Amino acid sequence: MNVKLVVFDLAGTTVKDDRNVHKVLQMALAAHGVSVSLEDCNDVMGLPKPIAIRDLLERRYEGSRPVSAAWIDEIHVRFVKEMKSFYKTDPSVSEKEGVSDTFRKLKAHNIKVVVDTGFDRQITDPLLARLGWKTEALIDGSVTSDEVERGRPYPDLIFRAMELTDVRDASQVVKVGDTISDVQEGQAAGCGMVIGVTTGAFSREALLQAKPTHLIEQLPQLLDILHI
Repeated sequence: MNVKLVVFDLAGTTVKDDRNVHKVLQMALAAHGVSVSLEDCNDVMGLPKPIAIRDLLERRYEGSRPVSAAWIDEIHVRFVKEMKSFYKTDPSVSEKEGVSDTFRKLKAHNIKVVVDTGFDRQITDPLLARLGWKTEALIDGSVTSDEVERGRPYPDLIFRAMELTDVRDASQVVKVGDTISDVQEGQAAGCGMVIGVTTGAFSREALLQAKPTHLIEQLPQLLDILHI
């Protein structure tokens, strides 16, 4: 396979995440009187967060308030505020082991690197600034869920990444992510490889059900698959 582009997810795939996103989402809903478990939140990881919030409200809210776009936006605004603060200030924020080195080796082989995410741009920019990947020219771009018509599991994020890097053939693209929606996104785009990461939100067993082409535990294992 002639790989020209690898599209990586952020939280849980390239960024350490001790269920931090789950906890902030849980807290944002709790502030509006909606109780959800961390497992409930795990079920919607990878999705655009307004869609995740709607899904959780429809499944877990037992009151009489209509699940409206305005209410979803209220909860999302709180979620964004807390995630921005977390990514700007929390000392635990860092990349997962071997990520920068993996990016360097891909780029040394003329393979483009883009990150995509279920976050919106407001959250993503502070995170990328903290990680320093853009400053060190380790990534060729980023795509957020508010910049495309449809987020995961649809292929729009990957198609936008291809536009950014002038890659025309999805069979030359590798998608890497830790959620079922990541795998579905890559499959929907027709990526040549769709690689699940088992040390993120979903277990090996859960990811296998989505039928990725490969499973890895640590990101540097990708280099072995690509024979780099």
